[in-house]
Amino acid sequence: MRSAAILAPIAMFAANLAHGAMPAEQVYKEVCSVCHATGLQKAPKFGDKAASAPLIKEGQVTLTADGWVGEGGMPPRGGKPDLSLEEFASAVAFMARSGGARWKDPDATMLERIRAAEKKRIERLKAKNKKPAG
Repeated sequence: MRSAAILAPIAMFAANLAHGAMPAEQVYKEVCSVCHATGLQKAPKFGDKAASAPLIKEGQVTLTADGWVGEGGMPPRGGKPDLSLEEFASAVAFMARSGGARWKDPDATMLERIRAAEKKRIERLKAKNKKPAG
């Protein structure tokens, strides 16, 4: 008898394939590795636990929302405008696990929390851009 822990990732993979979503490792290889395999623009390298630790400490929702919107030298959605939030969030979790996190791929509840954090992040950026220089 197979445990739920074994079947859950298989079910997530099958669900992703059913609606055309790329698996997290594929998103990493096709999108994220451009910077995260090389450290381009000071991106933390895949698997670098020391560089990943402060980001992991921010939490899955915050880190994913910030990256989704664009943070520092990172372009929104990792520079791939047609990437879905589910694909992006799964890739972030995949990369965080390589850096020592115990993050799971996002479920519907997590994706809702990320969307809420995304809205707050956008509001903060708009407010920051409205402030006069000086």
